[in-house]
Order: sequence, then C-alpha cells, then structure tokens
Amino acid sequence: MQIFDSHTHLNDDAFRDNVQAYIDHAAKLGVTKMAIVGSNRAMNEEAIQLAHQYDNLYAIVGFHPEEALNYNDEEEAILRQQLADEKVVGLGEIGLDYYQDQTPKVAQFNVFKRQIKIAQEMNLPISVHNRDAFEDTYAILKECGVNNGIIHSFNGDDEWLNKFIDLGMYVSYSGVASFKKTKEIHDAVAKTPSDKMLVETDAPYLAPEPLRGHQNEPGFTLYTVEAVARFRDTTPDKIADMTYQNALRIFGLED
Repeated sequence: MQIFDSHTHLNDDAFRDNVQAYIDHAAKLGVTKMAIVGSNRAMNEEAIQLAHQYDNLYAIVGFHPEEALNYNDEEEAILRQQLADEKVVGLGEIGLDYYQDQTPKVAQFNVFKRQIKIAQEMNLPISVHNRDAFEDTYAILKECGVNNGIIHSFNGDDEWLNKFIDLGMYVSYSGVASFKKTKEIHDAVAKTPSDKMLVETDAPYLAPEPLRGHQNEPGFTLYTVEAVARFRDTTPDKIADMTYQNALRIFGLED
C-alpha cells in the first residue's frame, strides 16, 4: 500500500524538531508521499526546505486567508519566486475563512483572487481552504474560471460536492470524514467520482478516528483511507492506490 497525504503541515511547530521520526512512522503506516503546505512567507519557505531535504516530500505555498492583511506587492513578488521552485507543486492554501471572522471579507476576497490569477498564469493547481464560506468560495472559483485545484478537507454534503466537481475540482478528505457523526460527509465520500478524490491529514489538526483528540500526524492518513473504504464498500488498498494516483496527476508528478 502507498498513500499520498495531499495536505499536511510538517512545517508546523508541532513537528519541527522531529520531522524524520514522523516521516519514518508515516512510512510504516504506508504513507510514502506528502505535500507540505504553507500559509505565509516563513511557512512557505519551510515547506520548500523540507521538500528539498526529502525526496518524497513536495511543497504547496501561498497565503492563508487569515494572513490576507499581510499580503502585499512585496509578498506577492516573493511568493512568485517560491512558486518557481522545482519542488513546488501547487499554490495554497488559499481561500476564505469565516469561522474566526477576524480578517475582513473584502481583504480575503482580494487576496484569494490575486493568488488564483497567479496560479492560472503559472499553470499550478490551487489548494482551497473553505471554512464556513461555501457560497462565497464557490462563487469566486466560478467567477475566476478555476478548473484546476483541490477543495482541501472537504466537509460539505453531496450537493456542494457536485457543485465543486462540476467546476473541475478535486475533493480531499481529512480525518473529519472518519468522525462518527459526520453523516453528510460519509454520503459525499460514497458519491465522489473515483478520479477526483484525495486524502489528507491537515496534521497536526483533525486527527481521524480512532485517534480523534490527539495530535494528528501524516501517518494517520491511513485511518482516513480505511474510513473512506468503508463508506465506499471497498478495500483500503484500492482507496490508497486510487487517491495516490490522483495526487500524482493533480500535482503533475511521476511515480
């Protein structure tokens, strides 16, 4: 079994002093490749550094919506340089976050759209953060003509699933899909097209069952794979292979 954790944060403080141990543990659980995701200039740089340090790691770099007020022309110029790095496979995570409601929506809209434009210019997929912002996220993606990207940690119902799939987006499931009471997500998992599904951890957040409440780590993608397999009435091996190949395709990688 080979599993691709399509969205994780080994550049987070939770892992910084022990990255090798987490990579080794992931390998024991079948997780052989990972996309390390940034959120601002410093986190982006660390993602790139890790990707160069380990052959099986890749970087996704961009400005998180909570960082929108820190985004400016200078930061954009640096981001463009980072995106040109050979180990960078996408732009993200970008999008909208209404949960904390601390960053003005107009700033989030502006930074989201600016980064989408860059991704389109550079022919890179985007990794989309959507928290309590389904309608506006969808509207911006549609307005900008986005058809190359991932809705990361998808937690919507099958109606929203179909809307994003119709745009051409991939949908990535995190540990939230394994939670016992997330019935709408279970239904979406069952209905997701086989060629549009990814799995992820979003570590150190969102640890899946049976480790919910613990610090998450890339190796725990295995438990999300097992949950997805149950909801689709198939085997973990088939889900692992399917999502692994999908990740290679969206990120433009060869095995």
